Amino acid sequence: MKKILAKIILPMIIMSLACVFVMTPTVSALTLREGAEAARCDGCPTDLFGDTGVFKQITNTILYIVGIIAVIMLIIGGIKYVISGGDSKKVTDAKNTVLYAIIGLIISLLAFAIVNFVISALPSSTSTSFLLQTING
Repeated sequence: MKKILAKIILPMIIMSLACVFVMTPTVSALTLREGAEAARCDGCPTDLFGDTGVFKQITNTILYIVGIIAVIMLIIGGIKYVISGGDSKKVTDAKNTVLYAIIGLIISLLAFAIVNFVISALPSSTSTSFLLQTING
């Protein structure tokens, strides 16, 4: 076993490590901004805030998903109400499902409006850089 390790496996490990170090491409040093620019995909927004910012896209997507779930739960509550068959417990459960779905829908719509209002009130990085250029002359 030791002969196999010494004659076959150990040289293979040494050769593979040598190949890895020899064939590794050189990497140029980038600044933090250059690294971030290189990591950004084509068509990705450059601003964090603003009308086309990342924050607005993420929050709007989450709020759309919450709204869709609320509508689905409203439909499920309606179906539960229809198939309750007059059972008072099932009717109460169905009414609660519909009530909570409507409350969730209202909250998601209000959150959507609040987030879009706050984001539109925040300056984007382009307007901030414009302000800095104006102040510095």
